[in-house]
Amino acid sequence: MTSPLEQKKIRITGPSMVTANRTWDGAVVYRTAKQGWSTAIADAAIVSTSDDARALLAESAADDVGAVGAYIAPVELRDGGITPGNLREHIRSKGITIDLLPA
Repeated sequence: MTSPLEQKKIRITGPSMVTANRTWDGAVVYRTAKQGWSTAIADAAIVSTSDDARALLAESAADDVGAVGAYIAPVELRDGGITPGNLREHIRSKGITIDLLPA
């Protein structure tokens, strides 16, 4: 049996990160270099090659306790800071966009 990760072709064209949603509240999180998750994009581990992206994604998939739906997303590196590299990630970086009714 092949895992979904092994079936994915990963091709990146520039700096990228791994992002997901936190399991208990749905917040956007970013994979850090310290093998954890952070809600701050500034803490994201940046990769530049397909092999590094695959390794970071595999590490993220193995850590299924804190986040779900991990995937690779592009970033832009400007003035020493990290910003989302596409519109979808800009929207996600703003946080949860709907109000949830109290239980």
